[in-house]
Amino acid sequence: MAHKTLRAGVLILAGAIAAPAGTEDWSWNLPDFIPPPPVPEDNPMSEAKVDLGRHLFYDGRLSLDGTMACASCHVQSLAFSDGRAVSIGIDGEATRKNAQGLANVGYMPILTWANPHMDSIEFQALVPLFGDDPREMGSGGHDVAIFERLMADPFYADAFPKAFPEREDAQADLFTVTRALAAFQRSLTSFDSPYDRYRHGGDEDAISEAAKRGEQHFFDHRFECYHCHVGTLLTDNLQTATAPWQETGFHNTGLHAILPTRTPGLIEFTGRPEDEGRFRTPSLRNVAVTAPYMHDGSVADLAAAIAHYAQGGRGGHPGTSGLLVGFEITEAETAELIAFLESLTDETFLTDPRHADPWPEDHAARVDRAMP
Repeated sequence: MAHKTLRAGVLILAGAIAAPAGTEDWSWNLPDFIPPPPVPEDNPMSEAKVDLGRHLFYDGRLSLDGTMACASCHVQSLAFSDGRAVSIGIDGEATRKNAQGLANVGYMPILTWANPHMDSIEFQALVPLFGDDPREMGSGGHDVAIFERLMADPFYADAFPKAFPEREDAQADLFTVTRALAAFQRSLTSFDSPYDRYRHGGDEDAISEAAKRGEQHFFDHRFECYHCHVGTLLTDNLQTATAPWQETGFHNTGLHAILPTRTPGLIEFTGRPEDEGRFRTPSLRNVAVTAPYMHDGSVADLAAAIAHYAQGGRGGHPGTSGLLVGFEITEAETAELIAFLESLTDETFLTDPRHADPWPEDHAARVDRAMP
């Protein structure tokens, strides 16, 4: 597969990722109920590196023809998802899967829907940049020219040495670009939703009475939502700087029968028949703004997602999770469950200027990121 070939070809250039370590010149500003995410020893956090990564994240010049930036598929107002069923790459080429949001991505031990080897944000950046199956930003084979293009900008000529003072004459290359992008993405933490203020802050008025009833439904054995969407991140995938282990969860949610050859799931990497149609559990934080849902984007909205689980999935695939047994739910209960899910939206995160496009409107880095 393209991802495997890409890893073999560029891992040495990008640098191996070491064990989690501390940070430099960086304050996480996290609430007491969550520790920081792990940080690789060879990529400590710093204000200068995060700022450099933010500029790169929004820079169309990282793509072959300047028409796409990382932000083209990861839009802040959509919790850094893109609102499409599947993402669209350079020249309008469709990818195979739905773009996941990046809120709290530093806590994710696995970074894609179904590749258990994609466990480094630094390495994962190489796939959209240089991968060709599918082609996203189209820069494969053009890395030298693209890095030279960046270094011609006075901002980068100053920013790379500031972000990587330990490297003599630091410039744009595979090592620095991937690490700056990763540092910015690790800074995308989201823990200020109304539900956080209600459940962790003790503010009884932070969410509606309907949302409180929806919370009860969510954690009710009738619906089984909480078995996969568990804990602070509402997913069974988690790693932190203080935990001695990683939690990973992949499940077949009854969608696989629709496009089995196009999206095989975890089996593509493990070869185990029981992994057919299994995909990583996404976090439900900010879920109300990240539609459409599922790995293939085939579920349009929250009501449709609840209906999907109520009917026990579709297609009758033999590998469908045993938790998808179906259930009966009233219209009122559906509305209450949606109210709870909407209370997980962190408006501060969606509008935080620290995560926004830093480039002036007339700058060469800017691309047209209007939604379809």
